[in-house]
Amino acid sequence: MLRRNIRLRREYLYRKSLEGKERVLYEKKRKIKEALAEGKPIPTELRNEEAALRQEIDLEDENTAIPKTHIDDEYANATERDPKILLTTSRNPSAPLIQFVKELKFVFPNAERINRGGQVISEIIESCRAHDYTDIILVHEHRGVPDGLIISHLPFGPTAYFGLLNVVTRHDIKDKKAIGTMPEAYPHLILNNFKTKLGERTANILKHLFPMPKPDTKRIITFANQSDYISFRHHIYEKHGGPKSIELKEIGPRFEMRLYQIKLGTMDQSEAQIEWVIRPYMNTSKKRKFIGD
Repeated sequence: MLRRNIRLRREYLYRKSLEGKERVLYEKKRKIKEALAEGKPIPTELRNEEAALRQEIDLEDENTAIPKTHIDDEYANATERDPKILLTTSRNPSAPLIQFVKELKFVFPNAERINRGGQVISEIIESCRAHDYTDIILVHEHRGVPDGLIISHLPFGPTAYFGLLNVVTRHDIKDKKAIGTMPEAYPHLILNNFKTKLGERTANILKHLFPMPKPDTKRIITFANQSDYISFRHHIYEKHGGPKSIELKEIGPRFEMRLYQIKLGTMDQSEAQIEWVIRPYMNTSKKRKFIGD
C-alpha cells in the first residue's frame, strides 16, 4: 500500500510538472489556428514547427484540444462515487467541540466521526487512503470555541484551511421544538458569489463534500460569500399551501468561514506547495475581494 501511494503521488507530480510545457504548446497551436482562420501568414517564430503542429491540430478533438491541469486530476473521479468523509478534532477536545463535530456529522452525508485520541495526522490519512475515504475534515478550537476547519481531499489534495467565526450549534438553541429534527437526506447546495478564480476553486472544494441530491429533497445547505466571509446556513422548506407559499426553517448549525490558505497536497505534507495564502497586508486593502464581488 505504501509503495502504491508513493507511485501514484510520483505520477501525479509528474503530470503536474508537464503543465507548463503543455500550456506553451497550446499557445503555439492557438496562434496557428487563428492565423489560418483569418487568412494571415504564420508567425515567423512558428514557421519551423508549423508542419508538426498542424499535424497535431488535425488529430485533436474537443476533449484533447485544451490541456488539463492538476486541478482536473484532483477531482477527476469525484463523480464516479459519493464522497466518504472522516471527521475528527484536535487532541483533547472540549465538550462544545465534540458537540459541534457531532452536528457536522449530520451536515455532511456519508460522514463518520472518530475520536482523535493520540493518533498522528499522518497515521489517520494513511488509514483513510487504505479505506477509500475521499476527504478528511479536522476541526480546531480555542478555549472551548471552534475556531478552525481544515478540509483535505484524498489521495493527493488539495487542502483548504478556514477560520471559523460566530459558531452557533443546535445544542446552544434552547427551543428544540422550533428547530425540529435534522434530516439525513442529501441536500441541495446553494453557492453564492464565488466569482473569482479563487472563489471557483473554493466552491469546487466545498461542493465535492456533498453527493448528488434527489430533485424532491427539502433540505438546503447554503454557502454565501460576502466580503470573503463565507456564511454557512442549513434550512429545510415546506410547501403548506402549494408552490407559492413556501415556509423556510433554519435547523442549524450556523457559522462563518474565512479562507486563509490552500495547499496542493494533503494536510500531513508540510513540504506541499502553497497555492494561495492570505498575507498580513491583504487585510488593509478594504475594497479588494478575493473570492467574490
